[in-house]
Amino acid sequence: MIDLHSHILPNMDDGSKSTDESIQMLQMAAEQGVTHIAATPHFYADKESPEKFLKRREESYNRLLQAIPEDSHLPTIHLGAEVRYYEGFSQTKELYDLRIEGMDLLLLEMPFTRWNDRMIQELSHAQQYLGIPIVLAHIERYLNFQPTFGFWKKIEDTDVLIQSNANFFIQKNSRRKALSLFKKGRIHLLGSDCHNCFVRPPNLGEAVSILEDYCDSAIHEWLEVQETKLIKGQ
Repeated sequence: MIDLHSHILPNMDDGSKSTDESIQMLQMAAEQGVTHIAATPHFYADKESPEKFLKRREESYNRLLQAIPEDSHLPTIHLGAEVRYYEGFSQTKELYDLRIEGMDLLLLEMPFTRWNDRMIQELSHAQQYLGIPIVLAHIERYLNFQPTFGFWKKIEDTDVLIQSNANFFIQKNSRRKALSLFKKGRIHLLGSDCHNCFVRPPNLGEAVSILEDYCDSAIHEWLEVQETKLIKGQ
């Protein structure tokens, strides 16, 4: 099972605050069946350059690796970033270096406002310019800002991928909507978006368990296809 969105790297952002906490988060994910996890700390172009971010990320990752016991059976970590959208991001060649390693995807956090046509068009331009798929992070967090008519058609025309957080399925007040979007094929990837061990913990296993109840064996086939496409580069 792949967790495509997490904040497990220590002292990178508002996620894990220590190597010990990072290891605990990885252990929790492993116990739920996660075998691969994308470490996607926040990247804000108005606060630092991609070069500075990558240096900080490498230092954080190395500290974590050194602290992990040799006999641990923890998920494989794929370094990446959660890039905050900004005007003109599609022409920033350096963002290619922030893709999720081993999967060649760029995780993008969109504005928490109504998206205009220019923003949506830039998603297509970014995929063409960078040459890798764009993944919209936690789609459920933007939906209340968007129009009820025509929104999904515009998004589907861009060919971007859609990631949902596990909580979208876990929380009872949003579960029906999450399952509806999943069954319509509008959710392509799942992530925990975990930040710590308590308030926002690794919880992908719980979401998959809910999907098992509602979608029967289809979820297992979906997960197998996901792993083949992402990890094996297809």
